[in-house]
Amino acid sequence: MISIGSCFADNIGKKLSQHKFKVEYNPFGIIFNPLSIFELIEMALDETRLPEDSYLVRDGIHLNYKVHSELYGKSQEQLESNINHQRNRLTKVLKKPTTIIITLGTAWVYEEKKTQMLVANCHKTPASQFNKRLLSSEEISSAFMLLKEQLHAQNPELKFILTVSPIRHVKDTLESNMVSKSILRLACHQISTYADDVDYFPAYELLMDDLRDYRFYEKDMLHPNQLAQEYIWGKFMDVYFDKETKAFIKNWGEIRSAMKHKAFHPESDAHQKFLQKTIEKLEQLKGLVKVDKELTKLRKQLIG
Repeated sequence: MISIGSCFADNIGKKLSQHKFKVEYNPFGIIFNPLSIFELIEMALDETRLPEDSYLVRDGIHLNYKVHSELYGKSQEQLESNINHQRNRLTKVLKKPTTIIITLGTAWVYEEKKTQMLVANCHKTPASQFNKRLLSSEEISSAFMLLKEQLHAQNPELKFILTVSPIRHVKDTLESNMVSKSILRLACHQISTYADDVDYFPAYELLMDDLRDYRFYEKDMLHPNQLAQEYIWGKFMDVYFDKETKAFIKNWGEIRSAMKHKAFHPESDAHQKFLQKTIEKLEQLKGLVKVDKELTKLRKQLIG
């Protein structure tokens, strides 16, 4: 699976990875606007490089306007190598039957005035150097459908899940954020209505409507807390996972909890039996998922 886009893409990607799904999530860091997300996927599909004028230097660190600041380098060559490594990983997955989860964060985009280049991250460059504009739902829908056509030309079995990030962009003001989210939601509706192989998952609605209370938020009152993330993950499982997958996730959750257990007396017979029992449970999963790292970690704790 691939999960790419705004913060929810990170959250769902980490959940999938924790539960032993093969998933690549946000290889270029968190990307908020749809067109930048689509552009990076297209770059991976075509195995091309980012334009030369997208590179910049800020406080001695080399960055790129097209990707998140978590991708950086001490030189442009090092940064290019990092970006190309991530691109190649994404390219590899795009060629296999897979599902792509795309999370849209904002319909506001920034374009560099000098080059008219769309940027995914301004990297603290003064706002005066950019034009800010609001995408239309039609512009987003058209760009997605074009990307979808290109992807299916190389891999007809690709499936898509679209979602809108429930995290509000208060820097745009609450009013502008609401307009932005409305456009994103309308674009997702247009796309999923006309494309049978594109599904919409209502992460935005689940947080805004089902969990309409600030006890489900972090201290910043913007990001969903652990309780909210678990609730949305549960809804995601209900929609997309069959009984066997849910049973595995429940079983794996119990094993993960057991592995996190810290014994007061690790050498005791009771704890050693506990370790052995957990190892036996892991051994039963070897034909289904990779558990070599977990087995090695637990076996190191055995005495004798």
